[in-house]
Amino acid sequence: MTKIIAFNKPFGTLCQFSGEGNTLAKYIDIPNIYPAGRLDKDSEGLVILTDDGKLQNQISSPKFNKLKIYAVQVEGLISDDAIQQLSSGVRLNDGPTKPAKVRIITEPEWLWSRVPAIRQRINIPTSWIELSISEGRNRQVRRMTAHVGFPTLRLIRTQVGEWQLNNLAQGSYVVL
Repeated sequence: MTKIIAFNKPFGTLCQFSGEGNTLAKYIDIPNIYPAGRLDKDSEGLVILTDDGKLQNQISSPKFNKLKIYAVQVEGLISDDAIQQLSSGVRLNDGPTKPAKVRIITEPEWLWSRVPAIRQRINIPTSWIELSISEGRNRQVRRMTAHVGFPTLRLIRTQVGEWQLNNLAQGSYVVL
């Protein structure tokens, strides 16, 4: 039977089981499972793990167009023009992105404290957006928001395909 695990990855955790530093092994003690896709060390939220290589490929490969949804805190008050650019797709150094679904949101009520906290600048406000993509290139969301002039301060993945973060506590996992 295929194992599928939903994990809420904390900031600073590497999406791997071996190596130096804070890895998945600190939180998950289930043999023979592997992350289906990755979140970079600076990102938080939903990671799906499985023991099924075919499923792992279907989740992580861009050719399957698996929807990924993020709550993103950006530096500055995001403009309608920036939202439009993201919604149309932007040209990054590795080529154009597919159009994203983007909407301005309020800071999520379910949000946990991040350690360390994001940098706060007295004279520079922040905004939150929900951004949905079906690609998943390396640091894509961060590169997209920076490209339109609003660098990402905090990035939390809330959904991968049909799987959602829901109320899963940070650093916790559930077997689905």
